[in-house]
Amino acid sequence: MKVLVFGAGQLAQMMYLAAAPLGVDVYAVDVNSREVVNPMTKEKLDMTIEYAVSDVHVVTAEFEHVPEDLLNLAEKTGKLFPNMRSILTGADRIREKQILDSNHIANCPHSIVSQISQLDDVLNALGDKLIFKASRDGYDGYGQWRLSHRDELEQLKHAFASLDLVKVPLVAEKMIAFDREISVIGARSAHGKIACFNIAENLHHEGQLHVSIAPATNLEAKVHQQAIDIFQSISGALNYVGVLAVELFQTKDSIMVNEIAPRVHNSGHWTQHGADTCQFEQHIRAILGFPLGDTTSNSVTAMINIIGCTSFSRDLISIPGCHLHWYGKKLRPKRKMGHINVVASSYLELGNKLLQLLQYLPEEYFPLLKQEALRLIEVDA
Repeated sequence: MKVLVFGAGQLAQMMYLAAAPLGVDVYAVDVNSREVVNPMTKEKLDMTIEYAVSDVHVVTAEFEHVPEDLLNLAEKTGKLFPNMRSILTGADRIREKQILDSNHIANCPHSIVSQISQLDDVLNALGDKLIFKASRDGYDGYGQWRLSHRDELEQLKHAFASLDLVKVPLVAEKMIAFDREISVIGARSAHGKIACFNIAENLHHEGQLHVSIAPATNLEAKVHQQAIDIFQSISGALNYVGVLAVELFQTKDSIMVNEIAPRVHNSGHWTQHGADTCQFEQHIRAILGFPLGDTTSNSVTAMINIIGCTSFSRDLISIPGCHLHWYGKKLRPKRKMGHINVVASSYLELGNKLLQLLQYLPEEYFPLLKQEALRLIEVDA
């Protein structure tokens, strides 16, 4: 069987690796060059996108920002999973808010801004602690502006004056004093069957995910059920097929949606070693109509992103339960170069392994790791 992925980055690469043992061939489309390539080697393949779409069994996407003409091409064949509506919803924060609001799913109080003259009214409605997000094309902290006090509004108006807010409106969200960020990642089959992984606890630095811990520590059953219910509501509303990620803010015993991602997700990389079936294999299973895999986990796992850094010792894999995944990219500031998964039998053991891991890493590129290691040790103390 054959799968075509729109996007030729690390997620397509990891789908390729997970699909191979199932006897599934995976090709990728570099959406910038419009070339069909091997996801591992990036070698150009002798086929057009049109031929590739006609030749494969299923078309999917590794990220949301796929040109709409390509999505249309695949959607018309009936082979695109998840569907075009789901991918466009993940790519547009306004569509995302509409799905959440129409299905009565809690999310941050917000307003849509398409002209600067609206800003004063937005502050009056939501308060003067806001985060403004570009409705399209923003990720990893890009395309975002923060307002901490009304006095900063004039400076923001000046910054927004250079933007085409009619073409790409802003979503103004009230800053929420949440306790932590968590995510639920699961898969939905074409028949509506759902299988969710353990809920992960996510630590961000400068707008980027740095560390995920699964299962999340001290997660009450009530919060866990709320997250699963939200996943079921969103995936059902979108008639979703494949792996879906829902990022959530937790405040005490309640949660609200921050963002959704219609694809395999960074905060699910821990499943490669911490779950019976990883998210990449699960996505391939779901979109091809195979039975969904077991999501059981009998361990605790940390995923650590390697961001803008190549200067570390690969001797880190000497730590039992430690696994390196390198993407083979050219070095750039704030670029995700790879990730490390660390598996342990308890939070105490995991915390100690993370402290050991720091011996092999330049700490300035991993600013949250020591603090998180000590916290995990305290969880089991």
